[in-house]
Amino acid sequence: MKPYCFAENKIIASEKASVHPLDIGLIRGYGIFDFFRTVGHHPLFLEDYLIRFTLSANKAGLPLAYSIQELRDIIYRLIEKNNHQDGGIRMVLTGGISPNHFLPAQGKLFIFCEPLMLPSQEKYAKGVKLLSVDYVRPLPAIKTTNYTYPCWLSLDWKAQGAEDVVYHHNGRVSESSRSNIFLVKHGQIYTPQRDILWGITRKKVMELAAQTSLSDFSLEDLLDADEVFISSTTKRILPITQIDAVKIGDGLPGAFTKKLMTDFLAMETEHAEAGKMG
Repeated sequence: MKPYCFAENKIIASEKASVHPLDIGLIRGYGIFDFFRTVGHHPLFLEDYLIRFTLSANKAGLPLAYSIQELRDIIYRLIEKNNHQDGGIRMVLTGGISPNHFLPAQGKLFIFCEPLMLPSQEKYAKGVKLLSVDYVRPLPAIKTTNYTYPCWLSLDWKAQGAEDVVYHHNGRVSESSRSNIFLVKHGQIYTPQRDILWGITRKKVMELAAQTSLSDFSLEDLLDADEVFISSTTKRILPITQIDAVKIGDGLPGAFTKKLMTDFLAMETEHAEAGKMG
């Protein structure tokens, strides 16, 4: 974490940020967050993230005392104060101190600048493994702070050589624990349309691949795909070359995935350059 953060309605030393122990963000796990990257000093796709954060607060019934413009101004001041570049920015809105320790109340807003480590080049070059899990994330349209189940699962998945999990339930794949998922079959790209967080990187992938089909598909469809990849803020586009014990396609990142990886990097650069000019 960088030296300065936003808390207590102002920019303060990060070490002084605190939350009340009875905040339901802590005792009930009720709160929202969002996370985005900076390319250089430029916050990447900031408008999209601020809109999603605002919508998450509204859907979760959490009062947010700041407009999108005010949040934008705070973020740019924090970036400058921390001389923050090529890292991450985390926004958290807690559930607040509830009269009955249950009903959402007026929470606290925190914004932190953090260092960020992307996946290794080897993972992008060779792909990674996922483990399938029968599960649907609760309130998937809201970016909540409740990651209890995947945190617990992560105790085991590293031991199995996996990068993460993929959720499926009642014959439908939804998402990974922290990423959206895509499959390629016979030259067509598909991504789930239900029980998912509508990821910002997912949105950008669909701008690059306008032919993407929103479709329900099964775990069996996923295992039989020619290519599979996941998308997220912290992974960009990451090839999946194995799920459980099944090799995907020929076991190497495919042509569609590699082209999208290249195109997405170009989009990042273009957006960052436009931000500098703006």
